Amino acid sequence: MTYREKLGSARPRLVAGMVAAALLILSPFQPPASAQREPHPSADNPPVVLPNNPVQALFVQGSGKAKVYMLVGAGPGNITLQVGDEGALLVDTGTLAMADQTIAAVKHLMAGLTDQPIRWIVNTHFHPANTGGNAAVSKAGEQLVENSIGTIPLFGKQNEVQPATVVAQENVLKRMSAPTGSQAPTPVDAWPLMTFFTPKKKVVFNDEPIEIIHVPAAHTDGDSLVFFRHSDVVSTGGAFVMTSYPVLDLKTGGTINGNIDALNLIIDLAVPHDHQEGGTYVIPGEGRLCDQADVVDYRNMVVIMRDRIQDMIKRGMTLEQVKAARPTADYDGRYATREWTADMFVEAAYRTLTPTAAGRGRTSQSFK
Repeated sequence: MTYREKLGSARPRLVAGMVAAALLILSPFQPPASAQREPHPSADNPPVVLPNNPVQALFVQGSGKAKVYMLVGAGPGNITLQVGDEGALLVDTGTLAMADQTIAAVKHLMAGLTDQPIRWIVNTHFHPANTGGNAAVSKAGEQLVENSIGTIPLFGKQNEVQPATVVAQENVLKRMSAPTGSQAPTPVDAWPLMTFFTPKKKVVFNDEPIEIIHVPAAHTDGDSLVFFRHSDVVSTGGAFVMTSYPVLDLKTGGTINGNIDALNLIIDLAVPHDHQEGGTYVIPGEGRLCDQADVVDYRNMVVIMRDRIQDMIKRGMTLEQVKAARPTADYDGRYATREWTADMFVEAAYRTLTPTAAGRGRTSQSFK
């Protein structure tokens, strides 16, 4: 048989195979029901309306017994709430002024899902906008630990009801407390009484593994990300905000390279779904709900700003000259705010990148 004859006899099978492949590509893939999470925010899953309360909620997603919500309106920052059979866990507590409304919103969301109280509070950093409600919210909850002897509180006497436990990286406690004999900036009952100094702390609550990951020298020196592994949600605190340039608190160890490192870690933790959308959801410290693509865009912007400012420093430009050059001009319309202006961001980044800023001029990986 000649080559042409062989090609002719094979053509019908080739065409049939191409048609079958095209149909397979065009057919929508439906994962098995066991692999499908609860619906993420969409037109079919609108925000939860909490009557007569400025604090509102959005169901993000959940898995098994756990449901994760994003609460907004308790101050400038977002609150993350995980609810399940064992009770509730909050990431940050909003401002002191909004504590009562925060508690009312949490209890409204818990109703029908659990008869257990608030058990845990995780602080992502020490700022009052995130920890102001600690005392009131923890007192609205109850932390008990069960062992072979019975029910014993973490602190206090046996059978004595204790407030929900507040957890944070140890630098948060250092910022909120003070040495003996000095006046602390916050009351004792707002302090995190369980702290960690290791790179991460792991807990299991509502049958869900949760990682509290320290991201040093980002927004402050005590920032943490909270990763709900089954629900596939990351709560970032001040390490990632959608409403402004990164807010670098220089007095408490914030740096631009540390912030980039934190953003890279969020990107590494997140796994996108269809067309790089959905999948892992990211609850920022401020602003709307995000996914990995949003964090990538934001990280790229921060890296561009860092590299521009760093290049000007290498050319010997002073801070005033860098400000006058307006390295952020093409992003100011999106990220400059009255509270955190472009000049404030440029100055903070400049000071953490100059060689005289000991320990702050290290090089971060730009892209991963």
